[in-house]
Amino acid sequence: MTSEHSQSHRTKVTLIPGDGIGPEITQAMVRLLEAAGAHVEWEEKRIARDTGRSSGDPKQSAIVNSIRKTHIGLKGPLTTPVGEGRRSLNVSLRRELDLYANLRPVKKLPGVRTPFKDVDLIIVRENTEDLYSGLEHTVVPGVVESLKIITERASTRIAHFAFEYARKWGRKQVAAIHKANIMKLSDGLFLNSVRKVSREYPEIEYREVIVDNCALQMVMRPQQFDVLLLENLYGDIISDLGAGLVGGLGLVPGANLGEQCALFESVHGSAPDIAGQGIANPTAMMLSAVMMLRHIGQEQVADRIEKAIYKTYKIGRHLTRDVGGNAKTEEFTDAVIGALE
Repeated sequence: MTSEHSQSHRTKVTLIPGDGIGPEITQAMVRLLEAAGAHVEWEEKRIARDTGRSSGDPKQSAIVNSIRKTHIGLKGPLTTPVGEGRRSLNVSLRRELDLYANLRPVKKLPGVRTPFKDVDLIIVRENTEDLYSGLEHTVVPGVVESLKIITERASTRIAHFAFEYARKWGRKQVAAIHKANIMKLSDGLFLNSVRKVSREYPEIEYREVIVDNCALQMVMRPQQFDVLLLENLYGDIISDLGAGLVGGLGLVPGANLGEQCALFESVHGSAPDIAGQGIANPTAMMLSAVMMLRHIGQEQVADRIEKAIYKTYKIGRHLTRDVGGNAKTEEFTDAVIGALE
């Protein structure tokens, strides 16, 4: 990747506005990136109503094909029916593109009232297996069996990702989160795989924490953690807990990374109850775009945007309702653009 100073071309990015509040926060993010001078060309793809259903094959969807071509995607929230209907499109995209690492930085923003002042965690979640493999069936009426799949290959791969991330960004500790005291084979395999990898990184402290104790410790003293490495289900739960420590999912960005492709996303839901009202908080979408810009080598623009977001929160005059303000989406976006330096 050439430096920003010599970069005249625009990086093509697949843009998936999502549904619910997705189009609103996506529009706000696009406006901010344009104002900040990001070198990005959007290839917008909407979710077809039958994608992921029996009549629509996610493998052949225009979204998957587009990301395979651009190698970079940025996604708003997608609604997943609960207990019935189609399989999660979020899970389908991760599996089809082999986006094996879910990366979620959890960092306290200035001006947001929470019980904690200095939370700065990195959550690394294995993204392709565990109970999210979707292997479940009815044994007999009234009895359902779900299969938890853990492999040495996936556990080793995500462990390398976590330790490499820690080494690159100067993180001091990686904690493997597990329930191997109960699931001795599946979580035991995960732990053994991580232990082997940890020996290759002697400069990084390695610890192991049982998942329920991890949840307790995070709400008592989250500062004791640095990088948390988790299987898929635990990662889903603990990452949301982490978001709660800093003010909610509307403030936390996320990335799904693989060998060939990367998909950045706002990790919160589609909030259909407030869709179309112009009051949604676009911060998570904006910070996800910051992660994307760093991934494609546009660090200076990413830094400008991140500083503007932090400055807007520190001033606190134009915050959205979910963080104690009364600004609308457009007002907040205007304030962030005005804070660009």
